[in-house]
Amino acid sequence: MTTSQALFPRRRQAMTWVSGLAFSLSLSCMLLSAPSVLAQSFPNKPIRLVCPFPPGGAVDIASRAIALELSKNLGQPVTVDNKPGAGGNIGGAEVARSAPDGYTLLMTTSGIQAINPALYAKMPFDPSKDLAPVSALVSLNNVLVLHPSVKANSVNEVVAMGKAQPGFINYASSGSGTSTHMSGEMFRALANITMTHIPYKGSAPAMNDLLGGQVMMMFDNIPSALPHIKAGKLKALATTGAKRDPSLPDVPTIAEAGLNGYESGVWFGLMVAANTPREIVNKLNAEVVKGTKSPEFVKRMTELGYIIYGTSPETMAEMNKAEVLRWGPIVKASGAKAD
Repeated sequence: MTTSQALFPRRRQAMTWVSGLAFSLSLSCMLLSAPSVLAQSFPNKPIRLVCPFPPGGAVDIASRAIALELSKNLGQPVTVDNKPGAGGNIGGAEVARSAPDGYTLLMTTSGIQAINPALYAKMPFDPSKDLAPVSALVSLNNVLVLHPSVKANSVNEVVAMGKAQPGFINYASSGSGTSTHMSGEMFRALANITMTHIPYKGSAPAMNDLLGGQVMMMFDNIPSALPHIKAGKLKALATTGAKRDPSLPDVPTIAEAGLNGYESGVWFGLMVAANTPREIVNKLNAEVVKGTKSPEFVKRMTELGYIIYGTSPETMAEMNKAEVLRWGPIVKASGAKAD
């Protein structure tokens, strides 16, 4: 064997090694650039926004308002899919199990994020781990509304009725664990009275029974209660925030009306399945924030009593943590439980 013949195998091995290295580097570059390419092409098909409550309630109203803005901004249809039940857990679990590609959104609430994990013995998903924040959208206060037949015209009269007839008062809510439920539990605890909680699968069916006189009162989200208050179909006694609500300036807060220390509200925001590429989350966030500044969105939300946010994913994550710390002890102290 000549010297040159002896070198050929080594040369071939070296060339094979170099070719393999080049292929590996090329593949690595393709994998690293994949999320960016994916984000650039996103979205190229319709998006589904899951609203975990029935049509007609405050969460649904906000869902449809931002879906309209996102449809315009993203150039793809964004449809609202109502998946009510279990205080928002059914819709939340569906999005948590969806493909992490940004094509399935959840309109979550601070109740789903912070109250449900403390209220339900078995959660079908972990809101803090199985979902990724996109943007906190809006917040609102609740309002204590009574059917006109109920003979109480102030918070103090409701409390007096509760003390005189333990268990006589009943109140509807949009479901166990929702802000409309926990607002009632906070009221009951601070007033030291007994009330019967009647949960529904959403604000709209609860409101229907309240309007019909099947239940006595409700701590409803202001946007869904406001039309009935203005029409004189319900009595508004007090709002649940720290200060008077701009949409009901003549109605006192519950704290003003006699229950010192009372404060309860709720916010809604968009989330996607955990592990959704950051580039897609950022793109969704940019378009959501843009949507919250649309004159049409601002006008509609403000008129209905919403307070507009439009935050970064990081701010929403911090809001989630704060709500868990706030509501966990309250739920525990109330003794409220849901299956």
